[in-house]
Amino acid sequence: MVKNDLKPTVLFITPPFTQLNTPYPATPFLKGFLNTRNIFSHQTDLGIEVINAIFSSCGIKALFGEVEKYFRPLSSNARRMVQLSEDYTLAIDPVVEFLRGSKPELAHLVCGRKWLPEASRFGQTTDLDHDFGRLGIHDRAKYLATLFLEDISDLIVEAVDPHFGFSRYAERLGRSASTFDELEDELSRDQPLRFLDRIMTGLLQKKISDYAPSLVALTVPFPGNLYSAFKCGQWLKKHHPDITVVMGGGFVNTELRSLTDPRVFKYTDFITLDDGEIPLLNLIEHLDGKRDIMLLKRTFTLMEGSVAFINGSDDSDVKRQDTGIPDYSDLPLEKYLSVMELANPMHRLWSDGFWNKLMLAHGCYWGKCTFCDVTLDYIKRYEPNSASILCDRMESLISQTGRNGFHFTDEAAPPMLLRDLAIEIIRRKLTVLWWTNIRFEKKFTNDLCMLLKTSGCIAVSGGLEVASERILKMINKGVTVSQVAGVAGNFTRAGIMVHAYLMYGFPTQTAQETIDSLEVVRQLFMNGVIQSGFWHQFAMTAHSPVGINPEKFGVEKASGEPGSFANNDLIAIDRTGCNHENFSAGLKKSLYNFMHSVCFDFPLQEWFDFQVPETTMSPRLIRNILSQENDEMPAPHSRIVWLGGIPAINFFIRQKKGKSSQAARLTIQTRQKEVILRVNDSTGKWLMATLQELSPDNGNLTTFHELEKRYYDSGLGNFKAFWNGQDAKTLRENGLLAV
Repeated sequence: MVKNDLKPTVLFITPPFTQLNTPYPATPFLKGFLNTRNIFSHQTDLGIEVINAIFSSCGIKALFGEVEKYFRPLSSNARRMVQLSEDYTLAIDPVVEFLRGSKPELAHLVCGRKWLPEASRFGQTTDLDHDFGRLGIHDRAKYLATLFLEDISDLIVEAVDPHFGFSRYAERLGRSASTFDELEDELSRDQPLRFLDRIMTGLLQKKISDYAPSLVALTVPFPGNLYSAFKCGQWLKKHHPDITVVMGGGFVNTELRSLTDPRVFKYTDFITLDDGEIPLLNLIEHLDGKRDIMLLKRTFTLMEGSVAFINGSDDSDVKRQDTGIPDYSDLPLEKYLSVMELANPMHRLWSDGFWNKLMLAHGCYWGKCTFCDVTLDYIKRYEPNSASILCDRMESLISQTGRNGFHFTDEAAPPMLLRDLAIEIIRRKLTVLWWTNIRFEKKFTNDLCMLLKTSGCIAVSGGLEVASERILKMINKGVTVSQVAGVAGNFTRAGIMVHAYLMYGFPTQTAQETIDSLEVVRQLFMNGVIQSGFWHQFAMTAHSPVGINPEKFGVEKASGEPGSFANNDLIAIDRTGCNHENFSAGLKKSLYNFMHSVCFDFPLQEWFDFQVPETTMSPRLIRNILSQENDEMPAPHSRIVWLGGIPAINFFIRQKKGKSSQAARLTIQTRQKEVILRVNDSTGKWLMATLQELSPDNGNLTTFHELEKRYYDSGLGNFKAFWNGQDAKTLRENGLLAV
């Protein structure tokens, strides 16, 4: 890229920590947008840089040196690790290389259980043969190597830095921080920099030296990035006061919308809200002397000692098709680590493997869930991309990163856009694998799930939330328990893994409803239609319908003035429901076991140390739902797609009851087997012509109504009888889909 005259040079920074296995997408997205405007930029993921610095032979030596300075008695586990410090130092580099994928042969050494030093985390290993089988040596080794890193993490937390976590740092300081006081105290402490802060600021110094930016843009997606972002800003203000600092990101967008504390601007010059493209572009133009400060967009800054919010720009936000292709340059893609925190094939996707990140659409096509921030721009403004543009970007990212995996990070992927994308992927003959978040809505039919699987879909995650019909109506999720079970069954039958987001503690939820929800979850796992899940406790937020009108949902909002810093999490007073905190440990413990396919026969009382009600759910609820057959005809506007390849046709004379007739044999070669249809010659000719037209290669999307009309126009008889007959059933089992 040719550097143009527009200044300043931008450095995007993702502060510690987000993910170990793949870059957080904010900075590649924004860098890709600036590329469309010929604005030069660099980016760095300080999170993975810090991890690689610590988890190296030099870093581990320095770590144990820090542990020696610890002035309190160590736990027996930590003392054991200190005594084995040389073993940890010798093993760390090969283990990290293995988790980067460059030394797969080390799996044999790791699985031998004689090479790695083992501390308390290895107590989690129970029946590894059950989890990985006799031949799953690579995955078993990845799991054990992850435990090795987690042991070291435990040592860091105990003796070096209590704020450390692999995917977060000082998260507690960012959660519900209604005032800036605690963060300010931590940032202004006089003691020497902590071990991790020294590493981070040392790496930051090198990036500033290498790239010489005049604008540093810090993304703060989560509470676990907040402290590090401010620490970076503090270092920059002290050592490079001429560099302009701006912050944005998911945490900022939801939490800092009513910011009034001027102390924040000791560490940053600007804070922007919502989509960052136009606010950032406006800021660059301002710093270049081409835009007045009062014409910035959705931007906080300090003016005459007070916090000012400026939104004077007339520039509209960028359309999705104009945001550009995410740009991963500068990021050390070969240094990300694939780890396995749980021996669960679905749950591992969040930490295992490199995933190119893309968005199918801006916002949520549903946008009605009452617990969600539906009033904020990132949810309420729905704007889909086209399948063609998405495939163009997929091809570009494959070329750029060399990786064929994609994670679509949407709040909820639109079913019909997924359909069109799948057809386009198949038409272009792309070899990809992908996963995304969905709503369990009825449009995800058996056929659509089969189409998605054929295009490369390996998994979906979706919100079951509270498995109670009454609460689901209050949530306005637009689904029922039966619908969730049926759709999850469709995905599972297609070979697509399913993860369920689960919620407890919604306003007015009773103990009975919580236990009934757990029973539904137990049955979903037991019947194999979901493979992974996560319980989280309901939190009332300021930008959700519950937070805006709590009285409509039977709760009260705790009194108190809005804070001067973060304002999103609210305290809900529920006078009619149960004590939801009591259920937390039992729900999570039961789910952990269900995800390992054990303990389905345990009574639900077993998971709790207090008395809970008996479930009112039928023990066959989910099985009965899954056994129901759907014999409805496809909707007239459904698209008909043939994925089975073009058959060969042979004509022959068929003898039946002494009479001869012309007949046809269609031979279809699928990837798994040969399929033969014997039909009359006119039906055979019609099928040959029709199946060729229905192939995605032709780019023509025929509707079910058009197919029916074509059948009747050919004089072949009753179309409904044909569609419900054995020949059409055989075709549908082998690639004829109504989507």
